[in-house]
Amino acid sequence: MTFDFDQPIDRRGSHALKFDGRRQKFGSDEVSPLWVADMDFAAPPCVVEALQERARHPIYGYTQYPESLQQALVGWCMRRHRWHVERDWLVPASGVLAALSAAMQACTNAGDAVIVQPPVYPGFFRAVEDAGRRLLHNPLRETGGRYAMDLAQLEQQARDGARALLLCNPHNPGGRAWSPDELGEVLRIARRHGITVIADEVHGDLALPGAGYCPLGSLAQVDDRVIALLSPGKTFNLSGLALSMLVARRDDLRTALRKTVAAMHLGDASPFAIAAAEAAWREGDAWLDALKPYLGDTRDLVADRLRTRVPSIRLHSPEAGYLLWLDCRGLGMDDDVLRDFFIQRCKLGLNPGTDFGPGGGGFVRMNIGTPRCNVEAALNAIEAATT
Repeated sequence: MTFDFDQPIDRRGSHALKFDGRRQKFGSDEVSPLWVADMDFAAPPCVVEALQERARHPIYGYTQYPESLQQALVGWCMRRHRWHVERDWLVPASGVLAALSAAMQACTNAGDAVIVQPPVYPGFFRAVEDAGRRLLHNPLRETGGRYAMDLAQLEQQARDGARALLLCNPHNPGGRAWSPDELGEVLRIARRHGITVIADEVHGDLALPGAGYCPLGSLAQVDDRVIALLSPGKTFNLSGLALSMLVARRDDLRTALRKTVAAMHLGDASPFAIAAAEAAWREGDAWLDALKPYLGDTRDLVADRLRTRVPSIRLHSPEAGYLLWLDCRGLGMDDDVLRDFFIQRCKLGLNPGTDFGPGGGGFVRMNIGTPRCNVEAALNAIEAATT
């Protein structure tokens, strides 16, 4: 089976935030939308067929999470990542960010310190602060266009009483797929100081050619305080269906998760989300196997064009995902001017780096999960505006 990722699909008027939210975000409907972290590709045919089949049944009432859904994820984790996950470790929830917040609240108390590693997905900051926890920054260290964790500071923060770490694996927006050695050291720090690591791994299936993704849970020992957050949303472009799965091996963590998910009213199941996720995890391999090299080739195109034609902008080449972190500090603009430069001169809607917290100044995030002609047009616009 072949899949045409070059085929443009008009999303305007479908209430897609990425398109119909441009005026609110950028003050203009004329920018090319390369911001929100969803893709402009049709979902896998198996998903479309499953949704159509479910829609034929004319009752869409209260629904429970079926055993078949959870077994589909168990099979996916083993098949794709050689990660043994047991059915009993799973706690389903609706919505990724809400599930992340539930996980944090399940293992911490009001006033506890929670560590995040900026620049990072801005939902992390909101989740910590909205829950009345104390935000601790463990900024990533940038060396030669590549991020690394400051493990010495991380251990000091754990020693000083932090109760949890929100880990982004692979990292958004930096694109790092953390290595087994790096993740192993995180686990050792957490083990020594009794903190819980909550790993947002929703981009893990999208490791690009030349890189690999290691689930944190695949390295964890039986008693490690680890919660992983998985979802078909990023992998198969199903974010609007809002389904996630929390994975916890420890009984006490699962008990706390179930209680918190119920208290936050996150346990409701959408019949359409279930149908889509189960089909994707059972039958979506071929589609994903075609998508990843397409995204890898687009990433390499951007890297080559910037290196040869726009050297003032440097790419943090991602190891996973479809989000590019562009270092624009060579343009010599402050962040307000940089935002206006991309909106007004390039006609591009990109995420400002300042959205991602400390260390994001001078950067923008660019979404390449779109037909390559759109990326080429964006590169042409950037080149024209910088020459």
